Amino acid sequence: MTLWALFWRFFFIGLFTIGGGQVAITLMYQELVESGIISAELFYNMLAVSESTPGPIGINMATYLGTELFGVWGGIITTLGTVSPSIIVIVIIARYFTRMQDTLAVKSFFSVLRPAAAGLVCIATWNVFKISVVLLNKARQSGLWYDALEFPRIIAWLLFTVLLFKTKLPAILYIVLGAAFGLLFL
Repeated sequence: MTLWALFWRFFFIGLFTIGGGQVAITLMYQELVESGIISAELFYNMLAVSESTPGPIGINMATYLGTELFGVWGGIITTLGTVSPSIIVIVIIARYFTRMQDTLAVKSFFSVLRPAAAGLVCIATWNVFKISVVLLNKARQSGLWYDALEFPRIIAWLLFTVLLFKTKLPAILYIVLGAAFGLLFL
């Protein structure tokens, strides 16, 4: 894999990431893991770090992977590959959208785009869940899972979920608490 080829892969991802960074996860998985560039485990580790750092997740993942594979220049090139399509599309939209926003073609495009983006988010969620269950089963099989800790883990997970949905704490506090729960019950 050359840096130029990686740029074009991330250009493709950036071009078709409509609906937010969660959509990018599905496309990145297909482009990077299913094509054999990186392993699924590395992908989900990078995903966890990218979600924990400030900024758009797709750009964080691109920068992280580029830096991991090609150093600082790799991070710069993959980030440019990810954001270039958005910049190009925004310039085109800014130029022509006011004249075309009420046309049937534009309205039809957006009516199809919303459910497609929602479907890609669902696929990303399913993939994250699936790999989490697979890693949990691997931990159980390798002896890293202690049955005595299973009940406290479930209680901790439930408490954290309630805390997440029933309180309005700053986002950074949720990240720190999530890391603490993860380390405490690893």
